[in-house]
Amino acid sequence: MPASDLTPPASLACIGLGALGLPITANLQAAGYTLRVHTRSRTAETDSSLVGATRACTPAAAVLGCKALLLCVSDDAAVESVLWGEQGAGPALTPGSLVIDCSTISPATARAMADRLAKQGVQFIDAPVTGGTEGAHAGQLTVLCGGDVSDLERARPVLEVIGGSIHHFGAVGSGQQVKAINQVLVAGSYAAVAEAIALGQHLQLPMPAVVEALRHGAAGSWALEHRSSAMLNDHYPLGFKLALHHKDLSIALEEAEQAGLHLPITQAVQVQEQALMQAGFKDADVSVLRRSLPEV
Repeated sequence: MPASDLTPPASLACIGLGALGLPITANLQAAGYTLRVHTRSRTAETDSSLVGATRACTPAAAVLGCKALLLCVSDDAAVESVLWGEQGAGPALTPGSLVIDCSTISPATARAMADRLAKQGVQFIDAPVTGGTEGAHAGQLTVLCGGDVSDLERARPVLEVIGGSIHHFGAVGSGQQVKAINQVLVAGSYAAVAEAIALGQHLQLPMPAVVEALRHGAAGSWALEHRSSAMLNDHYPLGFKLALHHKDLSIALEEAEQAGLHLPITQAVQVQEQALMQAGFKDADVSVLRRSLPEV
């Protein structure tokens, strides 16, 4: 396999500088890539971690002269808008360039984007990530990839900067399918931790000591390790937006329906999330699921 042309200081465009996109881009900047950056609000483009990157006023301007575009935006509509909306990046991409999409979108949309880009000689891999803001800042995200092996190997130097582990599951769309499974697991684990915290509090147990005792045993989980404190303190700083996880569960449930499966736990958590969103918690961390249960 030939060496990748996407090693530093290769020119990359990074579009989407949110809770995950900004630390991902900052790590690429620190690794020595030549970056052109754009985000819808334009605010994060001036973050101190991106000093030296070139700000671009549109997605089309961002990809000028770049060998690859890394996307990390909120949903299917945002990906379509960045690529094919007004001043979109799609028509401006150079034939032979590569789109690395770290957004979480439906597998069908990923395949549609790949097909449309292929008509102008641009390759595409879906590479959604998991690991929360902690993993993004540390460059230790888990990257779930779908696409041609040759495209993944070309993208590997970029992905190794942002991810602690990189996994390939097959054709375009398969990375998104695995991310849907991940979000089903997240739903169940966060909901279980919320119920366990509520029970312990209602039993008037010393909950920090309870968590410390249980986190090393069979009940240990990422959610218990990293989000139990938020639930105990009833304070939910952003790690991953409730509204985005709710969107991701819609993707998972649609995939399950197409496969002829009923996922009752996932559906129940989505109903809880919908109620919390209506109560004004759409921008809180998913751990706000604790608010679905009565306070002490």
